[in-house]
Amino acid sequence: MPHIALNSDHPGIIGLMVHRPDTGGPLGDLANALLRAPSSLEPGERELIAAYVSRLNGTEFCASSHGAFAASQLAGGRELVQDVLADPGTAPISGRLRALLDVAAEVQSAARPVSDRAIVAARVEGADDTDLHDTVLIAAAFCMYNRYVSGLATELPKDDEYYAQATRRIVADAYRAGTPTGIQETAA
Repeated sequence: MPHIALNSDHPGIIGLMVHRPDTGGPLGDLANALLRAPSSLEPGERELIAAYVSRLNGTEFCASSHGAFAASQLAGGRELVQDVLADPGTAPISGRLRALLDVAAEVQSAARPVSDRAIVAARVEGADDTDLHDTVLIAAAFCMYNRYVSGLATELPKDDEYYAQATRRIVADAYRAGTPTGIQETAA
């Protein structure tokens, strides 16, 4: 049960964003900029970074949502995402993406500079400044999103169909109107 009374029955961050559109709008805009706007990283790769950080943080709603979004946009689909979330070191992904996930894990673990080792490893695998910037910002932002969702004890969807519906909206329409699944509601 959420720690605060919400004015909708939407799960996870969606319920929070619908409840407070004044803060939900900018959070949704940030998600759109990070995960859907033009970047050297493909949208599926960025969603995978978000899902991985969320899994490391133990935030099931975000890990499952962004894992589903990534699976729909990456060759290998759900199985690939499950492999990465279980162990990116053995998952069938590029060396570049594996190195960027290592960078994301360092960002998730503590607020300190990413190690020179991780940066060099990413560069050796072909990561450029934009890849590194975007990876660090996605990881940092998802630490915030995860703490928002978990800190207020939001609820999970009642069934997995929620993730399938959200995936269809995200892939078709991106993150719109301040909510990460395009839900167009205002506070009651």
